[in-house]
Amino acid sequence: MVAPSVRKQMAQQAVQHRQISQRRACWLHSVSTYCYRYQSKNQGDNETLAQGLLCLAREHPTWGFGLMYLHLRNVQGKSCNHKRLYRIYCQLQLNLRIKPHCRVVREIPQRLQTPDKPNSVWSMDFMHDNLSDGRAYRSLNVIDDFNRQMLCAEIDCSLPTQRVTRALEQVFEWRGKPRAIRSDNGPEYVSHEMRTWANKHDIELRFTQPGKPQQNAYIERFNRTMRYELLSPHLFDSIEQVQDAATRWQWSYNHDRPSMALNGRTPIQCLQAYTNNTKQTSTFA
Repeated sequence: MVAPSVRKQMAQQAVQHRQISQRRACWLHSVSTYCYRYQSKNQGDNETLAQGLLCLAREHPTWGFGLMYLHLRNVQGKSCNHKRLYRIYCQLQLNLRIKPHCRVVREIPQRLQTPDKPNSVWSMDFMHDNLSDGRAYRSLNVIDDFNRQMLCAEIDCSLPTQRVTRALEQVFEWRGKPRAIRSDNGPEYVSHEMRTWANKHDIELRFTQPGKPQQNAYIERFNRTMRYELLSPHLFDSIEQVQDAATRWQWSYNHDRPSMALNGRTPIQCLQAYTNNTKQTSTFA
């Protein structure tokens, strides 16, 4: 089936090259005369939006239409209709291929409660990958469950409990202490040294049940995003390169990448909204 825009172009070419009337060209190509004579009034705006979509596609090749639309609207402040923007998105052929997957029947996981303020519950987990020479490295990821903000990405070949606690204390210096930290049952988390450190700082350690990663769904979903956008597309030669790329990606994730779980806002925008509401509440009180 030929799209109306293509039939319009065919009719225009027939008028120019075949020297037939517009009425007959429209009749031959099943195009109304109104469609043939219509001139878009937003052609300049469409080109601007198309350039914005192309720039986002080059900078973030793993983003789909939803993230691009939210970024243009909430981060860049451009007002555009989502149907119009999606039409331009499809014309540019920026659609990502959807990989089919088998549905696995599993038990209904227990719903996670989203904290109502920052530093209530943090989630942390390890990720694994390899350098270009085959050496394996690990990444300790820490996020705040309230606004999904990425707080830490400590990367090295080995991350024992001492490195974990040191990385968390570095986050304490600029973010403060959480009331609880959620993690799986890795040896670095369940060790006696980790429990002693948590008791010293008055922090509750919450462990998931073995074989139940959905109980730590926030950090698991974040790990997928980090692997899909940072680790998988790039092959690093050294630990320093990975750490530098992760630090720069952390800023982009917190400031530029909209989150569906935050109603299309970035983690920093969500935190700023909470801070402003708290100030207004305290002023009226």
